[in-house]
Amino acid sequence: MTTGPTTVVASDLDRTLIYSHSAAGAAAPELVCVEVLDGRPQSFMTAAAHALLNDVGRAAVLVPTTTRTPDQYHRVELPGGPAPFAVVSNGGHLLVDGVPDASWRSAVQARIAEAGATLAEVVEHVDAATDESWVRSRRIADDLFCYLVVELAAMPRSFVADWTGWCGERGWVVSMQGRKIYALPAQLTKEAAIAEVVRRVGGTGLLAAGDGALDAGMLSMADDAIRPAHGELYETGWHAPHVRVTANIGVLAGEEIVRWFAERVAGR
Repeated sequence: MTTGPTTVVASDLDRTLIYSHSAAGAAAPELVCVEVLDGRPQSFMTAAAHALLNDVGRAAVLVPTTTRTPDQYHRVELPGGPAPFAVVSNGGHLLVDGVPDASWRSAVQARIAEAGATLAEVVEHVDAATDESWVRSRRIADDLFCYLVVELAAMPRSFVADWTGWCGERGWVVSMQGRKIYALPAQLTKEAAIAEVVRRVGGTGLLAAGDGALDAGMLSMADDAIRPAHGELYETGWHAPHVRVTANIGVLAGEEIVRWFAERVAGR
């Protein structure tokens, strides 16, 4: 694929580009902090990845793409300054120069309203199906979806499968990422928002990276893509012919992903 200034680079953030200390891995080299929460360093990249991502942002349209809400996303300071576009809330918001695009949000809400259960129905069911012995918290994100933070060792073995089945019958999808279990409307996708960015910038190519099931659609639609050798997609064995897998895990996989992006957009 020929790349150039109109190449769009869409990448998931957590455990793809940026990593907590616990997710970074024992072999982590020098790290650069890219997120602070309550005065404490929260997320990191390697120094090499940090420098290379700045190069990617100059050569292509870099689009951070995340399930984080706008407030959670704005805590992250990637190199090169704020991205011109960002996809947050799993596609529920399209940020343009950091500001939510109201027309995009309205269109998303209209699509969700036409199909499946309501958020209130999903929350009511999950509250009845869980208890405090293994659920540390249940949160609603951006009035669009919900997620649980669980104690994995205490969680009933059948819960994720049962929850996935119940949600699937009602137009929702479930994704488990570490100790977090998300339930989202099937109409709420990262790939829909990425397609809109590609349309707006006249993109001639799409590169993508991500580690979770919620990234699969984005990876599938890309011309070329990469995923780390860890995370939900790795654990489930998901693959596609044009999606490569990193040789490394943890924060070194993040560096490998950024290096792959940089080589592609530079045409090397």
